[in-house]
Amino acid sequence: MADKPEVRRISTRNPPSSPVAPKICSFVTLVNPQIVHMKFLVNSATLLRQLQHISGVINANTVLPILEDFLFEISKNELTVVATDLETVMRVQVNVESKEAGRVCIPAKILIDSLKNLSDQPLTFSIDKNFGIEITSDNGKYKVMGENPDNFPKEPVADDTTSFTATATALVTAINKTLFATSTDDLRPAMTGVFFELDKKGMQCVATDAHRLVRYKRTDVKCPKADSFIVPRKPLSLLKAAIPDSNDEITISYNSNHLFVKHGGTQMSCRLIDARFPDYKVVIPAENPYTLTVDKSEFQSALRRVNVFSNKSTNQVALNITGNELQLASQDVDFSQEGNERMGCKYSGEDMMIAFNAKFLIEMLSATPSKEVNISLSTPTKAGIIKPTDQEENEELLMLVMPLMLNQ
Repeated sequence: MADKPEVRRISTRNPPSSPVAPKICSFVTLVNPQIVHMKFLVNSATLLRQLQHISGVINANTVLPILEDFLFEISKNELTVVATDLETVMRVQVNVESKEAGRVCIPAKILIDSLKNLSDQPLTFSIDKNFGIEITSDNGKYKVMGENPDNFPKEPVADDTTSFTATATALVTAINKTLFATSTDDLRPAMTGVFFELDKKGMQCVATDAHRLVRYKRTDVKCPKADSFIVPRKPLSLLKAAIPDSNDEITISYNSNHLFVKHGGTQMSCRLIDARFPDYKVVIPAENPYTLTVDKSEFQSALRRVNVFSNKSTNQVALNITGNELQLASQDVDFSQEGNERMGCKYSGEDMMIAFNAKFLIEMLSATPSKEVNISLSTPTKAGIIKPTDQEENEELLMLVMPLMLNQ
């Protein structure tokens, strides 16, 4: 049954100076309840799960308030939700029940916070023509003010693109094995992303922060032509969280300014970094004559324990290799603390003492899938090369780390 119209009585009095004779006019206006402009029904858990995939795009302290909103677009029982920070755009699709088509912007934080505190249940969203939003659950009713969707930034157009396909696993693995080595120094923009090199033989991803470098190759990804571009760290981090690690096929497209990735109902586009990636090939040694082979888990655990006692500004751990014994040592002179451990290893070469940043080594070992790793060395002042002893088919992983000057 429709609500009764609200009756509002308004009285006006002409001022004494009015040419019209002073009189009191009273009249009655009928104010109709706000007409529902758009309405849809959606499962709360499904909506929350999809929103969490793209909520990382939104920056909390943004110059444009509308960038703190999700754009909701309804069409034919399908809800598309869009989030952007002007550099990256992500969109997901959710099945809903709806008779109307329409668009509205909804504040992201309050929507996600409310969904987190609701049990798995159907929700009804009712939006009026002034973008007022009413959310009805099994036991409650919640209201929030939306914004005009016409003010939401437009997405980049995928014009003049080159496309290729890959499995979701191939892309997610490439991101996981390289992203940690990107730089956080905005003064070196080229190093704040992952460098993609493409050709008909496969895809190669490279990341470096000038202290370490990771190169990951895949030969099961076929690209139509030789090309290269740099993808920023943030969209790649969001992408690996939104795409399942599976054999599902994804479509990757790019042009001179943007990258576009599509997997089912999830889509992402981002602006590419307009900078020249450093010539990383010149820093990779052609051959390091000495090879140290260690158990990855044992070495990583030893590094974690010894690093507790290292200087926290350098995380320096010295490796003293003599025959088939590896000694790890760290110290912090300022706090009179030190840590020492020894473990077995396989080594071919002259005895050597070399120091590395333990934090870097631990992260690089985490990206290595094999049980054992080979560390190729030359001198205490030249880069070490880390490779897994067993490489997966169609994959090749190489990691380089620069040594630290030994504490005297």
